[in-house]
Amino acid sequence: MTDDYLSYYDLEKYLFEEVNAKFHRDKKLDAFDLFSIIIWKANRAKSRLAHRLIERCGSLEVAAEQFTTAIYLAPNDKERLLLAMFDWGFYLPMASAILSVLYPSEFTVFDYRVCEELECDQLGDFYKVGDKKREILWDEYCLYRAGVNQAARDYEGLRDRDRFLWGRSSAKQLQDDLIKGFPKRPK
Repeated sequence: MTDDYLSYYDLEKYLFEEVNAKFHRDKKLDAFDLFSIIIWKANRAKSRLAHRLIERCGSLEVAAEQFTTAIYLAPNDKERLLLAMFDWGFYLPMASAILSVLYPSEFTVFDYRVCEELECDQLGDFYKVGDKKREILWDEYCLYRAGVNQAARDYEGLRDRDRFLWGRSSAKQLQDDLIKGFPKRPK
């Protein structure tokens, strides 16, 4: 756990600088840092994921250490993604968020907003990549990552490319909402 709350306030910077460095130094993460990533990606999922990890390992500290040590020891990026998803049960958006923090040059966050932007740029329909079977998931994720690189090639690195596409989607949604007077969305 950190006691530098000013640093923690900028959660993305904290994750990509401090948590990333800690992971590569210690070859694992504690529960606080793993759940900081989970909260950054989808705060609404933290309790469900916590209960599932406790059920599996008995405690969040044990789960965080076992999971992140296994990620560190995996022989390559493909095995890291498959381990997170198929051995530990994380869905692609969360697995890719965790791996993006730990290996930002190799992974980008899988997100519906980015899928929308890739579709708008006519680079493919990636919405169902996370539903793919183990045998083809990595290849499909690599196509998604290539789409991110192509759609935002004016930006340096996967993280900035992902952030650009997410930001463009969010801004377009706000503009559309303003034009339409914030219509009610189906639940």
